Amino acid sequence: MPAAIADVFTYGKSYIQALPRYIPGKPASSVAQQYGFAESEVLKLASNENPLGIPGSAQQAMLNLAAQASGCYPEPEAAPLKARLAERFGVPQSWITVGNGSSEILELAARAFAGQGDSIVMSEYAFALYSLYTSAVGATPVVIPARDFGHDLEAMLAAIDKTTKLIYIANPNNPTGTFIEPDEIEYFLSRVPKEVVVLLDEAYAEYLPDALQTDSAALLERHRNLILLRTFSKAYGLAGLRVGYSMAQPELTQILNQVRSAFNTNSFAQVAALAALSDEEFVRCTRDLNDRGREQLYHGFDLLALPYLRSAGNFVLVHVGDGERISEELLKRAVIVRPVSSYGLKAWVRISVGLPEQNERLLEALSSSLHSAAAYRQ
Repeated sequence: MPAAIADVFTYGKSYIQALPRYIPGKPASSVAQQYGFAESEVLKLASNENPLGIPGSAQQAMLNLAAQASGCYPEPEAAPLKARLAERFGVPQSWITVGNGSSEILELAARAFAGQGDSIVMSEYAFALYSLYTSAVGATPVVIPARDFGHDLEAMLAAIDKTTKLIYIANPNNPTGTFIEPDEIEYFLSRVPKEVVVLLDEAYAEYLPDALQTDSAALLERHRNLILLRTFSKAYGLAGLRVGYSMAQPELTQILNQVRSAFNTNSFAQVAALAALSDEEFVRCTRDLNDRGREQLYHGFDLLALPYLRSAGNFVLVHVGDGERISEELLKRAVIVRPVSSYGLKAWVRISVGLPEQNERLLEALSSSLHSAAAYRQ
């Protein structure tokens, strides 16, 4: 094709073409194939998944649905799930948006509230999708340097200007595991201009100890510009089904639903989430297991003389010297962790909390990997 004609065929906006792709954790199947393991041998501790898997209550709900052999579209508004969420959090059903994972709602917020010429404020070391979704709508990500690996709320406030349309805050934060006290969040919200939307991402909130569990939904009554975001992917074990939800006053919820795709959550996801939401025993067991597992990892890291950050989530960020190198060494031992060099944390890896025997295997493999890496450097 002549160059003059080829030049006509330019697809996509230039800023879309320049976007980096989000790289998820390596699947066990690809690691097994690459290194010659059976897939069952591969231990994946890279994606903050619940090691207990899907709760039995959710599995049964999906089996019951499958037995009905329905070819109908899913409930378009996920109304039964919304009704149960409204009851749980004490908010009107009209304040709730259900998404294809909480990541969809992060994207909806960027699309709904920002565009070219606008900016979205976020913290350094915050979830990578914040920046990606911001750039995808043509807005500018304003990344505020972290304070002690977490959010510097004062600096984020100072960064607000006439272009600011949205602020992303993760609490607890991924990948660092840091936590912002509730009174700090309240004070921050009280000073954000009311025309700027704040999205408070609480994907890991169920892992917080009882002393830190707060009624964050009560903030919605006092702050009309607030969106609270949660997910069923973590503590509820439904990562593969993709169900998340947000709560906000009707003005914001209506805008989110105007850009939401029709039938964005499938029928199996809806019934599984509804069952899991009532399975308080499963969530309690998940939290107890996670508390013990984090302490097990902390103890192991101490023995290996590795610095780490104490985490409020179901993962731990640990300093290993060369994150990419150690991650590769662990892959050779059929263990997947998450290197975080893309966050500017080249010396660190993020490790999801597993079952006790999985944590022990990880620590043994990590010790061996550190020795191999040290020998290679010599």
